[in-house]
Amino acid sequence: MPKRILQGRVTSDKNDQTVTVSVERRFTHPVLKKTIRKSKKYRAHDAKNEFKVGDVVRIQECAPISKSKRWEVVTA
Repeated sequence: MPKRILQGRVTSDKNDQTVTVSVERRFTHPVLKKTIRKSKKYRAHDAKNEFKVGDVVRIQECAPISKSKRWEVVTA
């Protein structure tokens, strides 16, 4: 099974080797036919601490690194 790749914006880089990425998805509501924006936060592994708040990054699924980290940053 291929690994999922998501794109989002870094919202926090305070932890060592970790960034919090907010991923927003848009979809049309099935009944109201209105475009809805939903966002979800993922904690991703950033080995070199190179990404800062506001950067747009791509994250990819990986094996569990810690209790909350199941994603790693691929590119900016």
